[in-house]
Amino acid sequence: MLDNVVKNYRQWRNYRDTVEELNRLSNRDLNDLGISRADITTIARDASVK
Repeated sequence: MLDNVVKNYRQWRNYRDTVEELNRLSNRDLNDLGISRADITTIARDASVK
């Protein structure tokens, strides 16, 4: 059970870190990466479970 708590916390932290990092980028930088602001949460969610 504790393993699941730790795993979920790490996934949540990874999600938050990814969202924060992507939100720091300018719209131009995001566009260069092929990412729109609306996609940030989806990308972060996908990255956090991998």
